[in-house]
Amino acid sequence: MTDRANSANVALADIRTRMEKARQRFGAPPEKVELIAVSKTFDAEAIRSFLAAGQRVFGENRVQEAKEKWPGLREDFSEVVLHLIGPLQTNKAREAVALFDVIETVDREKLAAVLAEEMARAQKRLPCFVQVNIGGEEQKAGVPVDEAVDFVRRCREVHGLDIVGLMCIPPDGQPPAPYFAHLATLARQAGVANLSMGMSGDFETAIAMGATHVRVGSALFGGRG
Repeated sequence: MTDRANSANVALADIRTRMEKARQRFGAPPEKVELIAVSKTFDAEAIRSFLAAGQRVFGENRVQEAKEKWPGLREDFSEVVLHLIGPLQTNKAREAVALFDVIETVDREKLAAVLAEEMARAQKRLPCFVQVNIGGEEQKAGVPVDEAVDFVRRCREVHGLDIVGLMCIPPDGQPPAPYFAHLATLARQAGVANLSMGMSGDFETAIAMGATHVRVGSALFGGRG
């Protein structure tokens, strides 16, 4: 086994162990928490080591970057599930629908409409998350908290999207638990089962608050350049 492959195995085992301990410790509602390995900025060879170690669910921020890496990787690992976890421009919606399996960043009416149109054209119905601006930060994407429940309803009833959950990124430098708890409350109000929340520094807290998906990058791959 190469050094890179061994490192991938060790990193995955560590994160999965910590996830399971957090789930059991806090008695979180979900029976299973999905690990999304955030592979943005890392090349195909770095990703291949994690694929060889058994990881199959990955997250990418940018359509163009994912388009350059994943078609080749999927030739060898066809069962990969690829989440788009970064902002999506409407002019990239067609490529996103073609490439990704889950869209986590539906955050405005125009995007919902375009995604619905592109999915109909491609004869696909991808599961989607609504991104909520849980901290009300001007610099972050996401639906305002007080509009989130109604936006989920419109995405479903008006646009016909398959909204399966909510996603958020809490404010930097503040305890994340209250924001995760707030997202969980919004999910219950909106009638969605999944919560994509928690990253390398706070995924255990997110699991305590009921996360069903955690997005872990640097704790797996190491620091980014």
